[in-house]
Amino acid sequence: MTQLLTISVEQLAERDGQGNVDIIDVRTPLEFREVRAVVARNIPLDAIDPHNVMKDRNGSASEPLYVICKGGTRGAKAQQKFVDAGYENVVNVEGGTEAWVAAGLPVVRGKKAVSLERQVRIAAGFIVLAGAVAAMVTGNVYLAGIPAFVGAGLMFAGITDSCAMGMLIARMPWNQCKDGTCSA
Repeated sequence: MTQLLTISVEQLAERDGQGNVDIIDVRTPLEFREVRAVVARNIPLDAIDPHNVMKDRNGSASEPLYVICKGGTRGAKAQQKFVDAGYENVVNVEGGTEAWVAAGLPVVRGKKAVSLERQVRIAAGFIVLAGAVAAMVTGNVYLAGIPAFVGAGLMFAGITDSCAMGMLIARMPWNQCKDGTCSA
């Protein structure tokens, strides 16, 4: 098994000061639009095709490709996609954009948005509440299956660290960038 490479935001900023670095931000377009490292471009995790990214990348093929996300988890998943496709010169940025911002490094700030996590909690809460109220008002016990289904989905998301509702909500029109602000 290949050892996955990591770099601190300070080390990456130092390398950026020495020359051109190629950084892809694997967060959703909405997250990317809100705040991003100045030098990053957006390719959401669910849209990454390692072969296309490497073919179209900004830097030299011999230079490392850096992946950054919010805190490091999605960056590691993206890095693993590249490694599985045979590209080992991919480096995950430790601490992600949160660490980049905390270190006071240059960022581009856009419009503040409701995070995807909050949107999932709002949607799940609404579905559970609506299903429970519908079951109580109508007396139809089968409607109680709605909140049970959502609860099972949330348990599955917690166990697998994969949220189908989050992936669905991320594809909603209000979570997409229409004005070209989601790529650097």
